[in-house]
Amino acid sequence: AGPRDLECLFDVFLDVIKKGGIVKDLIYQRLHYENTLPPLKVPKKVLIIGSGGLSIGQAGEFDYSGSQAIKALKEENIQTVLINPNIATVQTSKGLADKVYFLPLVPEYVEQVICAERPGGVLLTFGGQTGLNCGVELQIAGIFEKYDVKILGTPIQAIIDTEDRKSFSERIASIGEKVAPSMAAYSVQEALEAAEQLGYPVMARAAFSLGGLGSGFASCKEELKTLAQQALAHSNQLIIDKSLKGWKEVEYEVVRDISDNCITVCNMENVDPLGIHTGESIVVAPSQTLSNRDYYQLRETAIKVIRHFGIIGECNIQYAVNPDAHEFYIIEVNARLSRSSALASKATGYPLAYVAAKLSLGISLPEIKNSVTGVTTACFEPSLDYCVVKIPRWDLAKFSRVSMKIGSSMKSVGEVMAIGRRFEEAFQKALRMVDENVIGFDSYIKEVCDEELKEPTDKRMFVVAAALANGYTVETLYDLTKIDHWFLEKMKNIIDLQKILETCTELTFDLMLQAKQLGFSDKQIALAVKSTELAIRKQRRDYKMNPFVKQIDTVAGEWPATTNYLYLTYNASGHDIKNHEQHIMVIGSGVYRIGSSVEFDWCAVGCLRELKKLGKKTIMVNYNPETVSTDYDMSDRLYFEEISFEVVMDIYNFENPVGIILS
Repeated sequence: AGPRDLECLFDVFLDVIKKGGIVKDLIYQRLHYENTLPPLKVPKKVLIIGSGGLSIGQAGEFDYSGSQAIKALKEENIQTVLINPNIATVQTSKGLADKVYFLPLVPEYVEQVICAERPGGVLLTFGGQTGLNCGVELQIAGIFEKYDVKILGTPIQAIIDTEDRKSFSERIASIGEKVAPSMAAYSVQEALEAAEQLGYPVMARAAFSLGGLGSGFASCKEELKTLAQQALAHSNQLIIDKSLKGWKEVEYEVVRDISDNCITVCNMENVDPLGIHTGESIVVAPSQTLSNRDYYQLRETAIKVIRHFGIIGECNIQYAVNPDAHEFYIIEVNARLSRSSALASKATGYPLAYVAAKLSLGISLPEIKNSVTGVTTACFEPSLDYCVVKIPRWDLAKFSRVSMKIGSSMKSVGEVMAIGRRFEEAFQKALRMVDENVIGFDSYIKEVCDEELKEPTDKRMFVVAAALANGYTVETLYDLTKIDHWFLEKMKNIIDLQKILETCTELTFDLMLQAKQLGFSDKQIALAVKSTELAIRKQRRDYKMNPFVKQIDTVAGEWPATTNYLYLTYNASGHDIKNHEQHIMVIGSGVYRIGSSVEFDWCAVGCLRELKKLGKKTIMVNYNPETVSTDYDMSDRLYFEEISFEVVMDIYNFENPVGIILS
């Protein structure tokens, strides 16, 4: 088992043995790709359609992707025109796009801008579902053709084929792959007939919709009728899927260029089983529970699909994987940048949006430099020598009469990303990042409730913690939650150590180190041993137990990295960097929540830019993967870390900055 991309070279070897010939020529013939697309004339001016106002399911990640696209186009000396009415974004700030139009993202206004500016090309995939839907409407209305505007990157038909569920199923079936059994419906009656054919339970969802809007599970006619009426209010097409609730959900981020070079940038696994929207799930990168055979089978399929659809740029493919058999279905393909793309970019250090913008201009992957190493090209698959955990943030308590249950429709308003050398370490960090009042995987926040374990809520992880502390076995929890045994075993490690800490008579060096390596904070240890955070910090400093600064370099140490994209860990034996320069430290805004969103990222980015102009070296501390401030080239040193007293002080003690900016 392994990658089979160059299996054809063995056939070349056999041909040389049998028939002879010049090896170099035979390899060239076998690997040569004849591009059937007409030669791309690179336009002098490009229109970028933004994502508009933030909404649940579409937040700051499109500010990040749009900013990266503008940066990439400017490097190629292309004039950029941006349409985005959202004032609280970095991409609409002075100094990025050449022209910004604060106008609604509807075809009439976009046509007026096209008429006035006469761009040679347009980018549709950097503004999320809003930008994409607007672009599809303009194409159908013939506006792009009327003004001779070329759609750059992924062909519009490929976008329509991936969004229209009926067409998507047919295209996937034509290459011998399987999608979850589903049927398209255009009325409530058709939806009920489809469900009868597929058999209950089913999942209903609207096509061309954002964040699973209007979707849900139905186990009988009445439930489906209600769901269908809601979904048809958002879209004219309704998809009825056979329910695969309880299967694993895995996603791959794939990139393809005009010369047919394909790479998978990142594969991610949802801790929560299928049935919960990927934006609502706890996600781990790289995947932890796939076998080698499954990993490469899914990778091969992802590359096969992106080639079949003719996607140029970035694409996200989601799978349902049967945990009990070698069986999988393709759930969906997003031929655009998404929240998962922003996470994959930050998790690997591979700038997906930047690369996708370059690819849309007809530049091939080997011609694009890997800006992290400065030596290798963008035509490589990142290696991760660490574990990344993403956890969403919900603010459901701020709304009256809102169900606390989470499912196939997005309710989260933001997300955090934690990096560690072990799953337990990254998982506990992420839980603290989501809510500063949480100390980690705490078994005292919620009481055990089997119903909450079966039907997930925004606080399910703390119910799992309580269940483990109350003696539930991993097997029992798997039956209730369908969370993979591997993850439950790792969670059990945390609870087991918590119990040891609570009953220990002396906090020894070894016990403290074990706790720190499993992601326990000083405050968490203090509560377990009935002490204070400052006392534990002093004891840890007396033990000379400090975290090590490690570097994300995309190549797992194979090449020296030129960027300082950093995290802290106790699972190491030395620092990756030296501290010999004077810096100013800027503290980021953390997770997006109701009342604190992308506008504070705009503040942080403005601060970093101003400091750069003044010739100052900067350190950024933030943990939000959707932000521009966590772009590795925005500051001289980026710490993807918690914003807490303990962590900020550890960074401060290591870096010894000349100043710190908090506001």
